[in-house]
Amino acid sequence: MSVTDSVIEKIRDLIVSGQIQPGDRLPPEQELATRLSVSRSSLREAVRALSQANVLDVRRGDGTYVTSLEPQLLLSGMSFVVDLMSDSTLVEVFEVRRLLEPAATALAAQRITPERLEILRTSLKEMKGAHGAEELIYRDMEFHGEIAAATGNASLCSILEGIFTRGLRARVWRASLSGVKAMTLSEHGHILDALADRDPVLAAAAATLHLSESEKWLREYLDLNVGLKKS
Repeated sequence: MSVTDSVIEKIRDLIVSGQIQPGDRLPPEQELATRLSVSRSSLREAVRALSQANVLDVRRGDGTYVTSLEPQLLLSGMSFVVDLMSDSTLVEVFEVRRLLEPAATALAAQRITPERLEILRTSLKEMKGAHGAEELIYRDMEFHGEIAAATGNASLCSILEGIFTRGLRARVWRASLSGVKAMTLSEHGHILDALADRDPVLAAAAATLHLSESEKWLREYLDLNVGLKKS
């Protein structure tokens, strides 16, 4: 373990133990370095890394503070990292989505409010009126994002949001194919009906069917791309 990693762990332990709370200002640099038995340069490196991870907020002329540590803040960089992954990992990312999203949809069925249901109905109508593949995909992401939000679980929302955009090119390709829009609308309609009935089992099944169909198209897209590269 590097010296910087060791300092990061020490600061993390201070937060986890409650000695430093979200929103608290860290002690002055020299005081904190002495307290942690580290050099000031090592402390600066650790603070820089934790700032990039949204754990600390360095305010010039004011000091360094612990952020709110809310899930949406700590996990905000996930989509950036996922986007950097190679095409060969697309299926793996989609498998993660297929594991998480049906469970999220089931949870949403138990917690969804009438207001959120109305938002989903509007989202589905906008999906029907979408002009072109890119708008259809945008509306599709919006629909799934609303379902995640209906769970009331901020951590789950942040994780799903981080993987929603992965494979966007493949999804646009799929959406441009004949008959896909009608099938997509039908699948989303089944999900919405299950949510309206507050049936978690049916909601999970509808989401699984929808994602399994999408995964099949994704595999075909990747196979096609591999074939084109070889030719």
